[in-house]
Amino acid sequence: MGKQKEKETSKPTFVFGKKNYKWMFIGLAIIALGFILMSGGGSDDPNVFNPEIFSWRRIRLAPMLVLIGFAIQIYAILLSPEKD
Repeated sequence: MGKQKEKETSKPTFVFGKKNYKWMFIGLAIIALGFILMSGGGSDDPNVFNPEIFSWRRIRLAPMLVLIGFAIQIYAILLSPEKD
């Protein structure tokens, strides 16, 4: 009976379950995509203005994706860690 208790106590337990980590990676990927879409649009010459910096993709889409990614992260943390 002592060996059985040792096996039970030596088993590692994680704070989050498999489902939580899956949602966390999805949220991370969406955040990374948002930051990638937000990058660029600059100009090599400081005397030349590039209006592409104010495109719909950089002003609306990318920040929205970042916020959605953070919301998914919050959902993943609050999700009940059921055993899968």
